[in-house]
Amino acid sequence: MEDKKIRVAITHGDTNGVGYEVIFKAFEDAGMLELCTPIIYGSPKSATYHAKALNIDIPLNVISSAKDVRDGRINLLTTYDDEVKIDFGIPTPEAGEAARKALDRALSDYNEGAFDVLVTAPIAKNSIKGFDGHTSYLSQHLNTNETAQGQGLTILVSDNLRIALVTNNVSLKDVADAITKQKIVEKAQIFHQALRRDMRISNPRIAILALNPRGGEDGVLGDEEQEIIRPAVEELAAQSIQAFGPYPADDFFGDGSYAQFDGVLAMYHDQGQTPFKALTSISDDKGVRVTAGLSLVRTAPAHGACFNLAGRGCMEADSMRHAIFEAIDIWRNRISYDEPMGSPLPKLYHEKRDESDKVRFNVPREKREDRKEFSRDNAQE
Repeated sequence: MEDKKIRVAITHGDTNGVGYEVIFKAFEDAGMLELCTPIIYGSPKSATYHAKALNIDIPLNVISSAKDVRDGRINLLTTYDDEVKIDFGIPTPEAGEAARKALDRALSDYNEGAFDVLVTAPIAKNSIKGFDGHTSYLSQHLNTNETAQGQGLTILVSDNLRIALVTNNVSLKDVADAITKQKIVEKAQIFHQALRRDMRISNPRIAILALNPRGGEDGVLGDEEQEIIRPAVEELAAQSIQAFGPYPADDFFGDGSYAQFDGVLAMYHDQGQTPFKALTSISDDKGVRVTAGLSLVRTAPAHGACFNLAGRGCMEADSMRHAIFEAIDIWRNRISYDEPMGSPLPKLYHEKRDESDKVRFNVPREKREDRKEFSRDNAQE
């Protein structure tokens, strides 16, 4: 596994944004080709235009099929032959359609086993008709029996912070109606499994945020906290998932409580995105988006298409580079996590003991307290 050259598919994103710039800059470091084999899904004409405009000299191995991919080269797989006008900084339907074509071809190739992981360059979802973001699109279009439609989960990841979203790309006025106990439980289950399998945290602690300011008024929980969120937390705890809350978002991030948890489940887009971007900006950390809950490993830089910076050559590629690293780490983590499950040893004898839940979990109170202390001290891995 360690010697395998992992194939990383990278979609070019919105052709009027910074996608090609961050992709090219990420591979200016020759050491990247020792780590993986990139396959850029895009257009030779668009790539050439960006390279000339940005004064970037990057050798590309232009191919028409994944069968022609070469290790040690930056492969560019042609997803369309049409010439799409490049207007830096301006979202257009033509640029959006070019982004969709690249994504569709990548998904088709993934179903044929052409690559290992997917990294997506930023797009402007409003430029693509009927497009509600990568997570929803991938959940609906992956040809796999393992993934139920709509089960993808967006996780924002940095070195010391992981935030998942119960609702994503939902208008604020519709958030309260979109939040249900079942949805919180389902998203937390996906989050918990991703923390264990994809990020190798053995017993993750998850904080669940409140919906209302300060969790209600004057310390009294609001209706959503009492009727939806707290019952969801209790159900998760009954499933042996270490979920806690609900916590008011302002104090939770303001006093640094997030550092005591392995993951945070936010109720809506800005409740998770705003503190994540603020904290990663302050620490000069470069965040990554991860889509969990799918058979396909998908990551992306945490920034958008950045139309205000497109074509100027001033965009940093750290977030794209970290997205590639994260995708490779998750792919390897899944292999190491799944390997012991592949050929379990047969049970050679039967222990003579009562294995009922009542007996197994009937731990004396003083021992339970000791375990809580131990767990609290060792919560961060």
